[in-house]
Amino acid sequence: MRAYFLLTTVAILGINVVSFFYLPEVLWSMVVFGPLILLGLYDITQKSHSILRNFPVLGHMRFLLEEIRPEIYQYFVESDTSGRPFSREQRTVVYSRAKNTRDTIPFGTVEEVYETGYEWVNHSLSPKKMEHGDVRVMIGGPECKQPYSSSILNISAMSFGALSKNAIIALNQGAKMGSFSHNTGEGGVSPYHLQGGDLVWQVGTGYFGCRDKEGKFCSDRFTDNSSREQIKMIEIKLSQGAKPGHGGILPAAKLTEEIAKIREVPMGLDVDSPPGHSAFSNPLELMEFISKLRELSGGKPIGFKLCVGKRREFIAICKAMQETGILPDFINVDGGEGGTGAAPMEFSNHIGTPLVEGLIFVHNVLVGYDLREKIKVISSGKMTSGFGLVKRLALGADICNSARAMMMALGCIQARKCNSNVCPVGVATQDKSLYQALVPEDKSRRVNNYHKNTVDSACQIMGAMGLGSATELRPWHLMRRIEAYEIRNFSEIYEYIEAGSLLQKNKPESYARACDAARSDSFTAIN
Repeated sequence: MRAYFLLTTVAILGINVVSFFYLPEVLWSMVVFGPLILLGLYDITQKSHSILRNFPVLGHMRFLLEEIRPEIYQYFVESDTSGRPFSREQRTVVYSRAKNTRDTIPFGTVEEVYETGYEWVNHSLSPKKMEHGDVRVMIGGPECKQPYSSSILNISAMSFGALSKNAIIALNQGAKMGSFSHNTGEGGVSPYHLQGGDLVWQVGTGYFGCRDKEGKFCSDRFTDNSSREQIKMIEIKLSQGAKPGHGGILPAAKLTEEIAKIREVPMGLDVDSPPGHSAFSNPLELMEFISKLRELSGGKPIGFKLCVGKRREFIAICKAMQETGILPDFINVDGGEGGTGAAPMEFSNHIGTPLVEGLIFVHNVLVGYDLREKIKVISSGKMTSGFGLVKRLALGADICNSARAMMMALGCIQARKCNSNVCPVGVATQDKSLYQALVPEDKSRRVNNYHKNTVDSACQIMGAMGLGSATELRPWHLMRRIEAYEIRNFSEIYEYIEAGSLLQKNKPESYARACDAARSDSFTAIN
């Protein structure tokens, strides 16, 4: 502080002396130094930042560098494989395939193939050829009157509000071009979703698009919306990977009058969805709610999405399926590593089962209760490439959804400002000056290109493995290096249980305790 006063005094006196005796034009330098001196005086008198009181003017450099640190790291520090949550290599393959440019790499892999955790599949000396038409999946059980033929890769849940209207338009138009589906997210069906692409309408705890004045589920509103021809499936969101057990978050900074009208919420406040549903409170009621939605929608496929938490709670849901005979048409498994928008740091980092373990668990429980053949399983979470798609299908999924890769196909640069309304490329913002730079006519083609090229890549991989269908994929097709000189396939790393084994008296030991604690009439444990 003393140094600041000394330097400013000397500078002011020096400028005045030089301008008075030698060069009058030097006085113009006060145009620069004057504001800096005033800034320094403000820094010294303010009480919020100690560093500015001790180092006026210069202290602002710290805040500037802190602000641009992510960009400095991304562009100048990270290697092709070290970036988080997506590496430069992962981002590059999305950009290349979205633009239909060269996606090959020269001079061999940069992966550490002898490093613990490296994964691969083994090829066959009798390869086959697979096409897009070979990998579509029909979703809909016996009670479903309007089954849906789904691509194996679709757009995961992202709401209008979290994403800009131009981003939503581009995603839906891309889905229409490529005949794949677009999940609305829990924010309801906006006009920008209605561009002709197939929709999966997500019904969250806020019941946006099907709520009454108190925010409870409204059957009439649901019937009106679900009757839209474009809506092919309905997904009940129990939880999501980014913030399981928390409920959706739309910051007030991103809440426009249009979004507030669509969601029927007041302006000026964060839109925090309740952590749990009010339409049901236990597994049996969830099954009844599924049956109700199926009837109200005219027999469209109904399913639910969850990030696996307490194991007994999902087992309780399966017990309710067995008891009532009511089955969802699909279950969407999200990983704890997922997330496209705002989430508390602790929830994002430390709550929820990661995708691999969650997907295998859901697959196993359905197999153990003899339900797997009747219910399709969707995998959501951090998938960018054909190998990532093949991996999830091998572990137990029938279909994959992707959110962040689709955002990158729109032009997302992983700036990680999704919760601030200042997304630099106009994807995750409601600021018109930013989102108008995103041109739907161009970006929709990129979304379609990325989808097509990624599914093509997966088909080529499965063909190289000698497979004629995605249904032939098994966990033992996936290999992982456990230690420097130890390799195992995924069926050796993870337990896969026998069909009907959870219906037997002697259950697999690793599942017995959770099964005994689960009850179909409650999410709480049996004492």
